[in-house]
Amino acid sequence: MDWMTQLLTKENIKVVLSVVWPIYLFVVAIWILMQRRAPVATLGWLLSMGALPVVGLIVYYFIGPQRLKRQRIKRLRARNKSRVRETARRIRDAQPQLASHMRELVKLVDETSGFPISTAESVQLLSGGAATFDQILEDVSRAQHHVHLEYYIYEPDQTGTRLRDALVERARAGVQVRLLVDALGAKRVNRKFIQPLLDVGGEFAVFHPTKIGRRLRPVINFRTHRKIVVVDGRIGFTGGVNITDEEDRRVNPNAYHDVHLRMVGPIVTWLQTTFLEDWAYALQKTDKDIPEDLDALLPDLPDGTHPMQLVTSGPDNPGEPIHRAHVFAVQSARERVWLTTPYFVPTEAAMYALTSAALRGLDVRLLVPEKSDSLVVTAAARSYFDELIHAGVKVYEYQARMLHSKTLVVDDNVAIIGTANFDNRSFRLNYEVCAIGYGPALNSRLQEQFMADISRSRLVEVDRKQAFLPRLGDSVARLFSPLL
Repeated sequence: MDWMTQLLTKENIKVVLSVVWPIYLFVVAIWILMQRRAPVATLGWLLSMGALPVVGLIVYYFIGPQRLKRQRIKRLRARNKSRVRETARRIRDAQPQLASHMRELVKLVDETSGFPISTAESVQLLSGGAATFDQILEDVSRAQHHVHLEYYIYEPDQTGTRLRDALVERARAGVQVRLLVDALGAKRVNRKFIQPLLDVGGEFAVFHPTKIGRRLRPVINFRTHRKIVVVDGRIGFTGGVNITDEEDRRVNPNAYHDVHLRMVGPIVTWLQTTFLEDWAYALQKTDKDIPEDLDALLPDLPDGTHPMQLVTSGPDNPGEPIHRAHVFAVQSARERVWLTTPYFVPTEAAMYALTSAALRGLDVRLLVPEKSDSLVVTAAARSYFDELIHAGVKVYEYQARMLHSKTLVVDDNVAIIGTANFDNRSFRLNYEVCAIGYGPALNSRLQEQFMADISRSRLVEVDRKQAFLPRLGDSVARLFSPLL
């Protein structure tokens, strides 16, 4: 061991570090700089890598900013767009009152997400998991051709079992059933639980599974946070409700408070397109990736009376469509901005949009849970309260239960509901989907829901008193905002 002792002298270690350290910093700097992210985030990662050469590198590899490319099914989008040109013209003719800035939002979503304006025959706001599950089960039980589902969280509990059994019954009757779940959010869904569905011809896929031999980097990020149900290509659901007892007060008295949306009509075509692209991606390089009967999956439906638009985003789209849609909608507001989100960790642009709207004299309100299911996120959200309140934003904390709704009400003619939280993870790291309603139909329903939720909330005081340690904790948590 004498040679080892001689090798590990202070002088030799200094020489090695003086050579290796600059090389390490140079390589890491090039790697991070080539991501072309925001300067503040880039500098933060560079400092972290320099201060924590081993730990920092591991953290960056697993949860640092990444790019993901995936092939879209171009023929699906081309097919759908060829059928909506006349619909878009009729909407313009029938909706002359649609303000110019709202038409700009339609254009923005179309350019960034690729989904043009469409219509719905009907829109139904479902408040609570119980109402949502009952409606989904009712529509599934009436399915004649197919049922498609995509979920972030799907638990094999009482709620998940009820839905699985309903899917088994439909598959046994000859209905096509396809279920796509996220590997992280639905990690408890095992082969034993899903086997009854497979035995009767149902299909099942996992989004970004983590297996030996597959790269592990997407484990934390790149999740499908979408909640999608499509029945016979005509009825669609999306919103915040996952498949779990945690969302049903009949099973759990402390279940999350949430809202969901049921849509009927042509808008469902684009929800179906989103599912089919995710399904094809999850089953790429197999013979089941793209269903052949697209005519039945994407039926021609008559125009509805409610203008709507779907917007999706994910790490494969650097345009950040949902982020842009929210920020533009807030910036374009003329009277009110009412935002509900369980996780409020805004980007700089989103924060500026909210505070600027309040400073312009608009009625800006933010509703968040008093205690979310993440202590770090709760602390980070509270670190923004002072700035918001001093700008004129009314901040409310929902006290009844854990608030999980994700909605935005702008004036009387724009409403957004979907799966995206108001945070960096939803805007940039996960796959999300939102529905935008133009006109009073969805807007009025969300306004009513917002006021009902406000009645169960507490207004955060302007000069709220906060002890030093909690305030310090909030400030520290804010440093991790880009990762939350």
